[in-house]
Amino acid sequence: MNSIKNRRTIRKYSDKEVSEKLLNTLLEEAERTPTMGNLQLYSVVITRSEEGKKALAPAHFNQPMVTEAPVVLTICADFRRTSIWAENRNAVPGYDNFLSFINASSDALLYTQTFCNLAEEAGLGTCFLGTTVYMPQMIIDTLKLPKLVFPISTITLGWPAEDPSQSDRLPLRAIIHHEHFEDYTPAKIDDFYAGKEALEESKHFVEINQKETLAQIFTDIRYTKKDNEAMTQGIIEALKKQGFNF
Repeated sequence: MNSIKNRRTIRKYSDKEVSEKLLNTLLEEAERTPTMGNLQLYSVVITRSEEGKKALAPAHFNQPMVTEAPVVLTICADFRRTSIWAENRNAVPGYDNFLSFINASSDALLYTQTFCNLAEEAGLGTCFLGTTVYMPQMIIDTLKLPKLVFPISTITLGWPAEDPSQSDRLPLRAIIHHEHFEDYTPAKIDDFYAGKEALEESKHFVEINQKETLAQIFTDIRYTKKDNEAMTQGIIEALKKQGFNF
C-alpha cells in the first residue's frame, strides 16, 4: 500500500506517548533528505511541555492541536550553525542575505516533508501548520531563536485519535506542463477546478459565507489581500531582526 496516497491530516491525538527513541529515530532518518551543498541548513525545536505548547499556541491562532498534540516540532531555516562553524575555522561567512534565507528555507521544508512521510509510515499522525510564517516574531521570541535562525514550518505529532476524510487534490493535468509552461485559459481553469467546486463541502462553504464562488472564500475570507500585506511586512521585519539583510 502506498502510504502517501492514503495520508490524512491528523488534528486529534490519543494520550499515547511518542517515545524519545522513536522520535529521535525519525528525526535522524529524515536527515537523509536532500540539502543545499550538504550543509543541512535547518534545525528543529522540540516542544513537549504543556507550558511550552501553551506559549506557542497564540502564534498559531490557538488551534487546539497545538496544545493537545504530544509533540510540537518547529523546523527552522538555520544558517547560524554553518556561519559559526565557518568563523571557528578561519573562514568568513556571507550568509546574512536573501539567497541564503531561501536556501535555508528550502532545506527546512524538504526536511519537514521527509520527516512527515517517515512519521506517517510509522503510524503517527501529523498536521502541518501553515501559520508558522504568519506571526514569526512571536515564535522567535517564544523559542528564543538567535540571529540567522527563522521558523519555517510547524508540525503537530502524535498517535491518531481520528480517521478523517482526505482533502481533495487537483487532477494531475492541472500541475503538469510539458517542455514549457502553458498558461491557463478559462477553459482549463473550469476543467481543473470542476471537481473541487462540485464538492458538497465546497458548496456549503459558499452558501454559509454568502459568497458567489468558492474562489471568493479564499480571496475575501481566508487569505485576504489586507492580511497578506500585513503579514508580509511582519515577515520582513522579523527577518531583518534575525540578521537577514536585503
